[in-house]
Amino acid sequence: MRRAGRRSRQPQEGSPMENGVGQEPGTPEPPPAEGISAPRVPRARPRLVFHTQLAHGSPTGHIEGFTNVKELYAKIAEVFGISPTEILFCTLNTHKVDMQKLLGGQIGLEDFIFAHVRGETKEVEVTKTEDALGLTITDNGAGYAFIKRIKEGSIINRLQTVCVGDSIEAINDQTIVGCRHYEVARMLRELPRAQPFTLRLVQPKKAFDMIGQRTRSSKSLCEGRVASGKETLRLRAQGPAMLEEGPSPFEEEAARRVDDLLESYMGIRDSELASTMVEAAKGSTGVAQLAHDLDSVLGEFAFPQEFVAEVWAAVCHPKGDKE
Repeated sequence: MRRAGRRSRQPQEGSPMENGVGQEPGTPEPPPAEGISAPRVPRARPRLVFHTQLAHGSPTGHIEGFTNVKELYAKIAEVFGISPTEILFCTLNTHKVDMQKLLGGQIGLEDFIFAHVRGETKEVEVTKTEDALGLTITDNGAGYAFIKRIKEGSIINRLQTVCVGDSIEAINDQTIVGCRHYEVARMLRELPRAQPFTLRLVQPKKAFDMIGQRTRSSKSLCEGRVASGKETLRLRAQGPAMLEEGPSPFEEEAARRVDDLLESYMGIRDSELASTMVEAAKGSTGVAQLAHDLDSVLGEFAFPQEFVAEVWAAVCHPKGDKE
């Protein structure tokens, strides 16, 4: 699905581009003789090159030629001589564990990529004294689910050893590596009350002043945003990456509302998933069609009907207008 009103094109090969700055190849060809039409020459393809560092400190590397998050991690790992499985998540333009700067499905052409790698492993015993643990889960798109938010006053908030950015590796010794964030959230919701359980967590390797906040307001408009009004490289699970214009203010606000709904209904936040749902809602004629469209591309989520109706209202009737 393509976002309405957006110009898209595939990244092309040819002249290199350092974080969006093109380098003109060679000298221009002379104009054709008068009366002779010039042959149409395909536009030279820019080679997109991005700067990257390990968040805890490293020299600057350069990566290119990736079309999805897994390939991105593989390129970063190759530059620094580590395994791709060492990378927990990436942030854009900051080395800190800042959940508002997470790399999602889009990268601005000027963005600097910081990779957060595995640090210490820790085990925490938790007793579920109420239904909600106070965790919001997201994932890195490559097999790791991690903690994006901890609600103040919650069960988890009272455990000072659990931090935003910690990857959840196992629940009661059952590995959850490879599970999506919504699967992990479901497992945690289904754990019985009053029965202790153990979380095995992996914290990102720390250096400098990389201390993440324990909670963030869900009302921040920059949640999940990687660029504003500029071209971005959109990574896709299938097919080539595409160069697109940055999301409009309406699309950003709609995606934020949908991301809030994901958190309230499912205990996850996922800006790219929210953006995909906004695209689907904008192209649907009503709640029934939106439910069908979401089921065709995101059927594994099994969204309840009332949630789909809320998404439709958030995107198409954000002020509570009636159809």
